[in-house]
Amino acid sequence: MPTFVWTEKCDGCKGADGGPACVYICPHDLMKLDAGRGKAFNQEPDQCWDCQCCVKACPQQAVEVRPGADYVPMGGAAIPVRANNTVEWTIKFRDGEVKRFTFPVRTTPEGSIDPYRGRPAAGNLSDQLLFTEVGRTLPVL
Repeated sequence: MPTFVWTEKCDGCKGADGGPACVYICPHDLMKLDAGRGKAFNQEPDQCWDCQCCVKACPQQAVEVRPGADYVPMGGAAIPVRANNTVEWTIKFRDGEVKRFTFPVRTTPEGSIDPYRGRPAAGNLSDQLLFTEVGRTLPVL
């Protein structure tokens, strides 16, 4: 099911640099800001692949997706709350029962990874090696 925005909760991420978090994070560029209303919306719901990046990124919890019946029965809801090191999923069942599950989202402190450590400087375009193939020699054909 595609994402949808609760307009009464959405504030368009006012005060945030770079605009709404859902617009920034959507890998398919489906989330847009209605500048006149100051609210985000999914411009092409049929193209949404339910990755839930926008749902997890929304600081107001204004973006939702109706979960699949394989993990939440019809009429229920799955609501993620993101923190720096965890995502907590709240599953609300249609009978009112609520369950919460917390999962870590990273194993290193945010911003601590140096992806280019131990890699050669870019610039040798005639080299046959890929970036991950440091030091490997290729056979001569």
